[in-house]
Amino acid sequence: MAETLLKEQQLKDQFDNLERHTQWGIDFVEKYTKFVKERSEIETNYAKQIRNLSKKYQPKKNSREEEESKYSFCRAFLSTLNELNDYAGQHEVIGENLMSQIIAELSRYLQELKTERKSHFNDGRKAQQHIESSWKQLELYKRRFEKECKEADRAQQHFEKMDADINVTKADVEKARQQAQMRHQMAADSKGDYSAYLQKFNQEQNEHYYTVIPNIFQKIQDMEEKRIDRIGVCMKTFADVDRKVLPIVGQCLDGMTKAAESIEPKTDSKQVVESYKSGFEPPGDVEFEDYGQAMKRTMSNTSLSNSRELKEKPGGKSKGKLWPFIKNKNKSPKQHKEPLSHRLNDFMASKPKMHCLRSLRRGITLNSHIRNLIEGSGPEDFSHLPPEQRRKKLQGKIDDLNKDIQKEMDQRDALAKMKDVYVKNPQMGDPASVDPRLAEIEQNIEKLQFEVQKFEGWLAEVEERMPSKSDTHRRSGLFETQNNTVVSNNCAQDRESPDGSYTEEQNSETQVKATVNPPPTSSTPEFDDEFDDEETLPTIGTCKALYPFEGHNEGTIAVMEGELLYVIEEDKGDGWTRVRRNEDEEGYVPTSYVEVFLETNAKGAMTYI
Repeated sequence: MAETLLKEQQLKDQFDNLERHTQWGIDFVEKYTKFVKERSEIETNYAKQIRNLSKKYQPKKNSREEEESKYSFCRAFLSTLNELNDYAGQHEVIGENLMSQIIAELSRYLQELKTERKSHFNDGRKAQQHIESSWKQLELYKRRFEKECKEADRAQQHFEKMDADINVTKADVEKARQQAQMRHQMAADSKGDYSAYLQKFNQEQNEHYYTVIPNIFQKIQDMEEKRIDRIGVCMKTFADVDRKVLPIVGQCLDGMTKAAESIEPKTDSKQVVESYKSGFEPPGDVEFEDYGQAMKRTMSNTSLSNSRELKEKPGGKSKGKLWPFIKNKNKSPKQHKEPLSHRLNDFMASKPKMHCLRSLRRGITLNSHIRNLIEGSGPEDFSHLPPEQRRKKLQGKIDDLNKDIQKEMDQRDALAKMKDVYVKNPQMGDPASVDPRLAEIEQNIEKLQFEVQKFEGWLAEVEERMPSKSDTHRRSGLFETQNNTVVSNNCAQDRESPDGSYTEEQNSETQVKATVNPPPTSSTPEFDDEFDDEETLPTIGTCKALYPFEGHNEGTIAVMEGELLYVIEEDKGDGWTRVRRNEDEEGYVPTSYVEVFLETNAKGAMTYI
């Protein structure tokens, strides 16, 4: 009996240990589920941040970003952003798969595990309670049997005592005898009950320890092994979720590498050249300025006059482009009549030539041209742009118009087919209902074709006036020849626009004054002398003013709409044409403001000298 009690106590302790262990296993599953959930949230938040980063640096829909898209490094960066966006998508896939394949499965399994554990331990408690109840019942049978045996012994002793006593009546002896027999019978019955229940208890106890409890323990063990196996499967899935997206992540990284390898520095640098190439001709060589001529005049009047004669003969008349405050190569006689002291003072007070001023002014004007190009401002014919940029803009506009014409023609063809269907099958629709739309499309096509012709005319004009390499080399040679034969006190004369852009520098003092405070329109005596000495250029054609031009800038001439003028120098690519009203009035007007009619024999006869 003591052994049975000991086993029961040990079994109870084992159930307590198993209950604590299985509860710890459930807590571990919950902890691992929480870990995977936090990892999923990290992946989702990381993917969101990566997507926001990619979106932040995506090019905006404006002209500046579209202008940058033509460079290979900008396209490579855009490809990198797109690949990074796909890369973020793979991290989203990781987060979603962790949620669906691990967290959801573990959450459902936890509920099943808790229910199964509760069922097993309830069965164990019931088995324990049943065996304990049987044990108590056995104890009752045992104690009753023990009691009945003691009562039977007492009755037997009383009967024997009564039977031995001669003073007791026979009736009393018989009564004692019957009482003893009854007690013996009750003891025998109790023994039988105790023996039967003991047999039953032993059978139940054997079944309890060898069948019921082992089965419950086996179920708990299977449950625990299943829990551990499920944790292992989830850990493997945890790794597989990452492994499945690695090929796509590798493709994203390969795409970034390919984008980086597609960068072409030389092509990008050529794009920069093409974008900002103005098409203007470079200036000619700067002539040597011999300040020693002024010193030679101090020798004597004879030497002064001789030097003047020698200087006038080789140089001849200047045939360069006349601009106010650009010194003529030949000193006029009036200049030689000035006192010698004045000339010496001018020589001593003269400042060095500011060669960088021309580049500075040219750079400022070029930047304004580029800014206008980017912002898309300016007249319809893009005459505000340098020749090369204007040509590109016109060509692009023509291409866009041709695309629009093709779209309209496709739409017209589709409507024509629809009309044919309506004609053949009147029940499908009225053919006349398509006519208004066809007429509208025809008008649109005519308008677009007219626009194309207009822009093609401007394009042909620009391409005709674009300088060629042979012209550039020829003019360079002429400049070099002139520099070898004539020594002058002034810079080489080049084309200068009336607003001061793209010009060769004059003497520094006059140049600075013209830049900061433009001089009045009235000519100085020195300018009058130079203008008188300028040889009259021949007429190469005529022109008609299409628009009025006020001509406020120096070197320009005001014209009225419809006025007829003589052309003495055609446009060389800078957008200005030199015209003459009469012998005393001549200047520059915008080429786009006049319609030029050149003489066939004079075309191309002008050269720079």
